[in-house]
Amino acid sequence: MSIRIQLQDARSVYTNLDFIRGKAILSLTRAEDVTAVNVKLEGESKSRLEGEPPDPYGFGGIRRRREDIVTETEVHKILYRAVTVFPATNLQSAKRDGVYTFQPGQHDFPFDFKLPFNNTCVDYQPAVVNIGGLQMQAPGNRDRHVKKTLPPTLHAFQDQAIIRYYIKATVVRPAFYRENYRTEYLFPFFPIEPPRPAPNRLESYARRQHQFAPVGQPSAPTKSSIKPPSIFRKGSQLAVGSNASSTPTTAPLQVCNICIDARLPDPAIVTCNEPLPLRIIITKLNDSPASIYLQLLQIELVANTVVRAHHLVRENLTSTVLTSKSNMRIRLSEIDKVMEIDKGWWKDIPLPNTVAPTFDTCNISRTYFVLVKVGLTHGLGDQTFPELTVHTLKMPVSVYSGIRPPQALLQAMADSRRPLVGPQAIPPKSPSKTSAYPPSSQFSPAAAAAPPDVAHP
Repeated sequence: MSIRIQLQDARSVYTNLDFIRGKAILSLTRAEDVTAVNVKLEGESKSRLEGEPPDPYGFGGIRRRREDIVTETEVHKILYRAVTVFPATNLQSAKRDGVYTFQPGQHDFPFDFKLPFNNTCVDYQPAVVNIGGLQMQAPGNRDRHVKKTLPPTLHAFQDQAIIRYYIKATVVRPAFYRENYRTEYLFPFFPIEPPRPAPNRLESYARRQHQFAPVGQPSAPTKSSIKPPSIFRKGSQLAVGSNASSTPTTAPLQVCNICIDARLPDPAIVTCNEPLPLRIIITKLNDSPASIYLQLLQIELVANTVVRAHHLVRENLTSTVLTSKSNMRIRLSEIDKVMEIDKGWWKDIPLPNTVAPTFDTCNISRTYFVLVKVGLTHGLGDQTFPELTVHTLKMPVSVYSGIRPPQALLQAMADSRRPLVGPQAIPPKSPSKTSAYPPSSQFSPAAAAAPPDVAHP
């Protein structure tokens, strides 16, 4: 006996609201008794961490050793759909014992699932147990539960964080000592991105200011700076003194103050498999005649993945380098004290397909930020000075999957937010409740979580 799953029109990746159709194929070489054939669509988020136990003191008040390491595993069923493909409803009522004999050969059982939009993990309430007329509340599940969009498929950090989706078929056999046959079919999942805001001309930015060390321009020695020879000096001392006195002096120049900006559209959204909509602008803050040279440029997309397993929490940073250039020595063209670095260094480099969109689920969450490193020097004319300054700009971003929601879904969301019109649309409220909750102002969580070097105009 063997069972396998075959999908109809299998895709390379599935997303929300997609239909998964196929059939479970049962192959028999001899007659077998079967009770039922079940097919399930499941998704689970599993985290596994090692660390110190929550209680430093063990049994008897004896302090644990540092070598005592515990391994915590936390599993959440973020998706669960089940259907019995055999027997049908009419057969269940006709057969009393519930045992069906299948003849040798191949038997097909079609199934059909639709992927939902949000996860199905809920916060279970603690049960109330009645013991001898005394009601006691059983300890509840203290794990964190959220209800949001289904997260993408993930397998990272040596099995510390796993998010997987699969279809499981089970052949239930009547005897308890006979093992049920099971099979799983894994498939990749990528969520639909949330509705994007209307396009605007606003930009979010990270900014750094810098002042180069003051430099001077060599000038010819003057007559007053050359000392006359003395008869009390020896010849060697006279030669040394004459050379030292003829060293040219430098005329001090005004220092060069600059401002480096890294800008993204507001809100800062980055799309998978697309290049960064990034602008890097350098502005002079004074009238210095010095020229600015680009020596180094590096752009990274850093992922911050937070993995939780009961009392253990761990943050993992992974970096994806989009471009890295050094020893460039490119003189930046200046227009009204504003210089913009050519986008050609990164505009044709899309995000790799290994980058997952931003998500947040019960025990695993991931956020992103863009790290821009700019190395600059300055000079006069064709001469550059050895001072090299590297400036790091950090900007939090949201990574979208690039799978746009269908128009019907957007229209349904707009209709749900639209206020009803009519005398009975809005129920009357008491004056006390109305005055107790004044209208709240606009608040952006991304702006509140932004680091100190990020500002939003």
